[in-house]
Amino acid sequence: MTRLSVNINKIATLRNARGGNTPDVALAAQRCEDFGAEGITVHPRPDQRHIRYSDVRQIRPLVRTEFNMEGNPIPEFMALALEVRPDQVTLVPDGHDAITSDAGWDVAANADFLRGICKTLRDNGIRSSIFVWPDAAAVRAAKAVGADRVELYTAHYAADFPASPEKAIAPYLEAAKAAKECGLGLNAGHDLSLENLSYFIRTIPWTDEVSIGHALISDSLYMGLEKTIAAYLSQIRNF
Repeated sequence: MTRLSVNINKIATLRNARGGNTPDVALAAQRCEDFGAEGITVHPRPDQRHIRYSDVRQIRPLVRTEFNMEGNPIPEFMALALEVRPDQVTLVPDGHDAITSDAGWDVAANADFLRGICKTLRDNGIRSSIFVWPDAAAVRAAKAVGADRVELYTAHYAADFPASPEKAIAPYLEAAKAAKECGLGLNAGHDLSLENLSYFIRTIPWTDEVSIGHALISDSLYMGLEKTIAAYLSQIRNF
């Protein structure tokens, strides 16, 4: 059964635009779980323009489902991960000034580095997931460096979906099959929405987890957080 992890970064962005503690990011994480979310995702960046390292420390003990911390594994990020011990760390190769994650890892070119990171996480009881392009070779390379899962970067799927769902999903299906064949868990995220989520899960039903933030939080402005989470869960469960 695919799990829905809600990325709450955009809630922190709204808070940071004004200062203070409104909206309360920790309370939002709790409410997401109350309303049915099966995980909470945070992506602290070095400039702390949305989720801050202090948020991660505050939220971690409050999460009752699964806590996923994603980001570029620079030393400061890894130190925080080993301090708070999330259930999963998703390794993302975003630059310090990236507006949002916009690329998967070239796993083969960074194999030695990623192998060391995955070992460190494993030794500390933390599941590792590597953010990759929808490419079977990248998936197999992630297996070779010791990752537990891959997360398929779904921005291109979302962009191409309106014109042709079948063409949009094709490379993701091949990458997902490669993950299944080599025994890797499978996550997906980036620009998944109420418009394209059900088709993705219907085509790749062995997806373990989807991490959704921007679209879900945006939809909640119109629908309310509780109804929005219910709508996303419906897309996952009732295809």
